[in-house]
This record gives sequence, structure tokens and C-alpha cells, in this order.
Amino acid sequence: MATTCRPIRPKFPSYDRAVNFGDAIYEVAGVLDGKLVDFERHMQRYFNSLEKMEIESPLEQRQILETFRRLIDLNRLDEGLVYMQVTRGVAERDFLWPAAIEPTVFMFTQPKASIENQAAETGVTLASGTDIRWARRDIKSVNLLAQVLAKKAAAEAGTYEALMVDADGYVTECGSTSFFMVTDDSILTRPLSNDILPGVTRRAVVALCKEHDLNLREDRFTLQQALDADEAFISGASSYVLPVVKIDQRQIGGGKPGKLTRDLRQIYIDHARASLT
Repeated sequence: MATTCRPIRPKFPSYDRAVNFGDAIYEVAGVLDGKLVDFERHMQRYFNSLEKMEIESPLEQRQILETFRRLIDLNRLDEGLVYMQVTRGVAERDFLWPAAIEPTVFMFTQPKASIENQAAETGVTLASGTDIRWARRDIKSVNLLAQVLAKKAAAEAGTYEALMVDADGYVTECGSTSFFMVTDDSILTRPLSNDILPGVTRRAVVALCKEHDLNLREDRFTLQQALDADEAFISGASSYVLPVVKIDQRQIGGGKPGKLTRDLRQIYIDHARASLT
């Protein structure tokens, strides 16, 4: 069993812009067999988020890789996550930031079982709710209050995850995962835009579907269409591919993980092992 070092809790100055404005981005990479899953794709999203926020990266990709590996080694982490947060830095509280400002960085690991996950056998349940997040969901910002509230409401409803729906009635994604539905052997997911986060696991799933001649289409769909789906699943760095068996107390398909979802989960796990860095 993996063990972890005693947590060192980061101390933030009161004037760090992450504290006062949520002016920061983060990245989370999966760890499997003591190595990083899809590291290159995580770094692409990391640098993309920084560019959109006009924050200079305080570390080169090589330095990040070395530090991630060091953290994994120090914490004897076999399976779990590595988290990195970059804030704009420390300055007097003002909406405009000064030109001479240095980013604040911290990282940590979390053990988490993703392969031997019982939810993969039983499936998970979702509760839908209105998507009230800000308009730049494509940036992996630390502004997560809307997701916090959505996931709290989902937990109070006795479900695993929140399924968010936009003002026009179309599904966007889940609280911390991407969402896919299956109908007539066709997989459907929301297309990339400012409306959703470009999930690294989502990106891999889309590519793997094409590689394995699975019919995947990126298009908008309503909550009602999701409720009428033959199968549904979510994807994320800590969950890989997990089947959804119920949304808003309504069974999806037969209320059990579907064959296509089970097959795709194994395809993704094989990909994850092949991508290890």
C-alpha cells in the first residue's frame, strides 16, 4: 500500500492574488504505476491556460517533470494525482496587477485508486443542475465555486457527481469530469469551446474512439436526450472512464454499465499505461 509523507500545508500571503481574486490556474496529472499519465497533454493545457491568463510560466516543462517525479518518489505514490497551482503572485490588493510580479507555485500529491475502482463495476449516478460558471470554462482556473455548489447539491441528492446544463437546456459537462452519452452505438459529447474545459482524458477518449473505429460525434445535446440514452459515462484524470447508470433518479439503459462503456474503459486504461512518463 502506498504511503505519503506528512502534509506540508502551504502558507499564502494575504495579498496573494489567488486569495483575493482567484487569480490562478492549476493542473492535475494522473499517476499510475508510479509514473505520469499523458504528461505531454497536461502540459499543453497548462501552458495554454497560462497564456490565456497572461501569466508567465515560472517553470519550464523539464523542471515540472523533474519536480513531479520527485514528489511521486518522496511520497512513494503508486497510483493517484499530482496537483500544481500557479497564481499570478503577491501584490497590493488592486484589480490591476503590477508589471513586476512573480508567480507563486505549489504542488502536492494525492493517493487515489483509479484502476480498482468499484464504481467502474456498479456505475455512478448524477444529479442535473443549472450551469452557473463563468464564461471562460476553457481555462483551468481555480475559480471553482460554482462547481463546489453543484457538487454539494449533487451529494445532498445522494448522487456521485453533478451534471451541468446551460441556459438553453443543453448539457455542458459535469462538476469535475467530462460527460458522454451513447445512443444507437454512437457516442456523443459536447464540442470544445469556451463552454467546457478541454479535459485531457476527454481528449484521449475522443482520439481512442477514432483509433478503434468507434462512432463518436461532437455536438450539443439536451438533458432529455441524455436521460433517453442507451449508455452514458464520465471521464477524468482521477476516474478514467466511469459508467453512468442513473441521472436524476432515472435509469440509463438497463441501469447497469453498458458494454461500449466497459470496453472503452479498458481501451483507455491500456492507453494510460502506454502513455506513462
